[in-house]
Amino acid sequence: MTETIVIKVGGHASKLLDDQFYHQLAKWRAQEKHVLIIHGGGPQISQWLDLMKLPNHKEDGVRVTTPACLEVIQAVLLGVVQPALCHQLTTHHLPVVGLNTNDHHLLAGNYLDQPHFGEVGQITGVNQAWLDQLLTNEIGVLAPLAQTASGQLLNVNADTAAAEIATRLGASKLVLLTDVPGVLKAGKVLPRLDQTGANQLFAHHQITAGMMPKLTAAFSALKRGVANVSITNDLTQSGTALAHQVSA
Repeated sequence: MTETIVIKVGGHASKLLDDQFYHQLAKWRAQEKHVLIIHGGGPQISQWLDLMKLPNHKEDGVRVTTPACLEVIQAVLLGVVQPALCHQLTTHHLPVVGLNTNDHHLLAGNYLDQPHFGEVGQITGVNQAWLDQLLTNEIGVLAPLAQTASGQLLNVNADTAAAEIATRLGASKLVLLTDVPGVLKAGKVLPRLDQTGANQLFAHHQITAGMMPKLTAAFSALKRGVANVSITNDLTQSGTALAHQVSA
């Protein structure tokens, strides 16, 4: 069975990718591994929402999304962030294809909590057969937008999307690539972190709002069978590896 690696690239991180990133992708491709990138776009979306004088608000790391905000989010993800990332991969001679939920009904979803978050969703299905076939030849770059049975687009947190997709694809590895080297405690990277340790960091307010959904998503993937889950700013470094239990 072909090994699948899912990488979430955040909006900040997408501007900081270096040669090591592309070299590692090329190495995995040479090993005939499937590679799927889920891209965020938080900073870019916030910039455009502010320019359009639309609400720009998050709760627990989830962007509250009005119908007008959703139109901007879709435009930024598919018209700004994804093309730029695909161009970077192409420039480094990597085969790449930009993807979204409209491609063969790729990502099915339903509302997370419409009265509270608006047009925000959670993924309920992935067209795995079509995606597996596509990833045989190209690196996929996928926007975190899902689609309801009636065709309504929904904004999905990119970390949550990456974890859910990795789980449903039976991925061997999930990397949440961000702009920090891992989960920090007192300015130092924690090499390993389990759920108990994360809960303690939450309780002592030692985790930023942006890190909370990353950890929630990461532990969800770990518990549901993704063996190797990490948060880092470098594909060649493990950063913080998520663990079922950290030895005392």
